[in-house]
Amino acid sequence: MTQKEGTFLVTHADEESVTVRDVVDAQVLTLSANPGLESGTVIDATLEAEPPMEVTYAVADLAAEHEIPVEVVDLEPTAQAKSLAADQPVGELTTRERAGTGELHVLTVPDGEAAATAEAVADDEETVARAGRLGVDRVEIRTASGVVSVRYLPD
Repeated sequence: MTQKEGTFLVTHADEESVTVRDVVDAQVLTLSANPGLESGTVIDATLEAEPPMEVTYAVADLAAEHEIPVEVVDLEPTAQAKSLAADQPVGELTTRERAGTGELHVLTVPDGEAAATAEAVADDEETVARAGRLGVDRVEIRTASGVVSVRYLPD
């Protein structure tokens, strides 16, 4: 029987089935039954393909299930984020590892676009998938004129 172990983002969940996406390789899998999962949650699990065709999966082991909150906060980006943005042309993404766990992503955007960009990042399921891949517990988005800072943070 085929198994897949990893961290998955629940992209769709209803009473009868669930669709998950592996946060590392982006493989999409369908669970034939919903063991109580909700869209937007991140799970650490072992999934097992169901015979005879092995096109749907069942949860063999659910090691962890958690939501990763993504929040646009009313704070200025840090001095480090502003410094990273200062040397970049508009439209650039700069990524830095944080001391310990997590990452800092700094996007340079046209003046007047920071708030809209922050909301788009907050609404993008890839933001949660990336947080799951990084093993962090929350995402904080900060804005200033021409700068959007996305902080992937431990609890």
